[in-house]
Amino acid sequence: MIEKLEWKPLDPDFEQKMVMKSNGNLFMQDVGFQLNKIEPGYVETFLILEQKHLQQMGFVHGGVTATMADITTGFAAFTLVDKTQSVVTVDLKVNYINPGKGNKLVAKGQVYKAGSKLIFCKTEIFIENQNGLTQIAFADSIMAVISEGDLKK
Repeated sequence: MIEKLEWKPLDPDFEQKMVMKSNGNLFMQDVGFQLNKIEPGYVETFLILEQKHLQQMGFVHGGVTATMADITTGFAAFTLVDKTQSVVTVDLKVNYINPGKGNKLVAKGQVYKAGSKLIFCKTEIFIENQNGLTQIAFADSIMAVISEGDLKK
């Protein structure tokens, strides 16, 4: 399990910022990812699985799992930047440890090192079924902090 660390957000309105960012993330909405829990440096997301999220043997598709890891760690990092900044993925490594068959995907993302330019994160991804939660993957990611000025270049 990821050890939850204590972080102080640079933006006191980080929760509202998170909700606005998720509402504006059309890809996230199209796939069906939803925010469940938002804390400084920690985010939980979930996805109610549909046929379109599965591969040919009925397991959750690895691309869906990787995307969930990316979104979850990105949002965890985003809770720690100020209101003029955002984050983008620099590196993502996903380790698949179990196949996933169930009805819901759950991810728990945590920042474990936050710098002014790079934020290092971990996430754990679980499948929920009649037997409870089973971890199917874990991931490490590095997020780059970008400012509004960087976006205009």
